[in-house]
Amino acid sequence: MPKVSAVIVPYTSYLRVYEPLAAFPESERAHWTRYARRSELPSYQDELRRSLADLLPTPPIPVPVHESGDAFVAEVDGVVCVCPWRTRLRGWQALDGLGEELPASVLDAVLPPLVRRQAALDYERWLARNPDARPWIRTSTWQVPLNWFVLVTDEEREYEKGTGPGGTAPLLRYRTPMVQARRRTARALRTLRDALDEGPLIEGLVDVGRWLEEFHPRSLVELDYGGLVHTLPAGRLEDDHSAADVAEGIEALRTGDGATAGEAYGRLVERWRSVRDRRSSN
Repeated sequence: MPKVSAVIVPYTSYLRVYEPLAAFPESERAHWTRYARRSELPSYQDELRRSLADLLPTPPIPVPVHESGDAFVAEVDGVVCVCPWRTRLRGWQALDGLGEELPASVLDAVLPPLVRRQAALDYERWLARNPDARPWIRTSTWQVPLNWFVLVTDEEREYEKGTGPGGTAPLLRYRTPMVQARRRTARALRTLRDALDEGPLIEGLVDVGRWLEEFHPRSLVELDYGGLVHTLPAGRLEDDHSAADVAEGIEALRTGDGATAGEAYGRLVERWRSVRDRRSSN
């Protein structure tokens, strides 16, 4: 569990894929094999701090000049798996959505239009040389997208309360084998398409399902609340069983129980509205 530092960078959740070393090209595999043997490995807070530090120069650096050589590491049934950060690629992709996250005046102050245009051109040229590139990590601010919870079950939930200031931070995450995540996605899509019209939930789940298909079948999928653990009191966090609510709602739709599905959805909306409301509380 990560230590609580003097500078907490919160409010982002993560969906990660850890692939076995065998999934990587030989040259890259050698790098990750050496990397995984390190005695100390960075946390998600370390990655965020490095990214934010690039915004301090004038002009700011919206994406790193060079791609990160760091990764998260996990062991799955004795097999070492890594989740490369790919901070540069994710930075480019994140720029596309900033207009929806920030008012134009704030965005222009943080990242001037000229800087954004240059970054977009750099990404376009890079993508032409790397058309199959995809990130191992997806992020979301001030929420966990409901379609992410489809991939996991309440039994896979890991919660640690943490020890408070100066100690360890709270932890809330789910980990599941890739084959299970894909199976649950396919089953949920069948149910949702039978019961609902096309909409954001179905579209988001289709998008996540296509992304999962890009990875090795023996990968590990991780849903991590990340910095969101700092937005909820310990009691609320401990009682958060959103994956169970999503599973209950989908099962109710499958059996035609609209009332139960509505109750489950209502709990989810209320829980995550309270988190998003904190975004504008200051």
